[in-house]
Amino acid sequence: MHAMKKMTLILVLMTFLTASCNQSNRNNSDNTSVKLTDNIYGDHSDQDPIPNEALTFDARIHFVNFTSEQQEKMEEAIEIIKMVVATEEFRSKVLNHTYNGKKTFVDNGGYSNAQIYQIILDGAERLLPAKNNTMEAEVELYYAATNVVGYTYASSNRIWVNTKYFNIYTAAGVAHNLFHEWMHKLGFIHDSSWSSSRDYSVPYALGDLVGEIGKEFL
Repeated sequence: MHAMKKMTLILVLMTFLTASCNQSNRNNSDNTSVKLTDNIYGDHSDQDPIPNEALTFDARIHFVNFTSEQQEKMEEAIEIIKMVVATEEFRSKVLNHTYNGKKTFVDNGGYSNAQIYQIILDGAERLLPAKNNTMEAEVELYYAATNVVGYTYASSNRIWVNTKYFNIYTAAGVAHNLFHEWMHKLGFIHDSSWSSSRDYSVPYALGDLVGEIGKEFL
């Protein structure tokens, strides 16, 4: 009963909050959590071949307030994300991610690691729920002299990215932040302020993973 009350409170609060990411790529997030639906996602093992959806994973991003040079950088970051998702390393590290000695993520919405991997491949955002194997979002650049790298709202398809950091990040760093924010679009949340477990949440852990593997493609 306590857990149900806690989740209800989280869902109410998340309607009003903003997801943001500070200079160290540590976000304060808002998105409402994913709803658990039993047995709709297939199980995966890192002993199986990489699924075709990983190899065909695509992106459809609408650019707002970009210069041609900035758009080129974002397009490079998007290509890095697609290449990372297609790797065995990404699949294996998602499936085998651990927290406190268990194969799980923090704030996982009730999903197993294998289900989270499939959710990524499905590409069904909360506001664009069709399973089309595609990362979809609007991305708008803005400038603010703050430590916020970017932010998003649960009620919007748009992700806002601060050029204070975008302009100095490598394409892998941009991919890191974009994938983190896209995890919110899939419905995953994390603590709004720092905690010892926050780095193990789906947005943080997978944003970090994309950024790390993405360096191999620079």
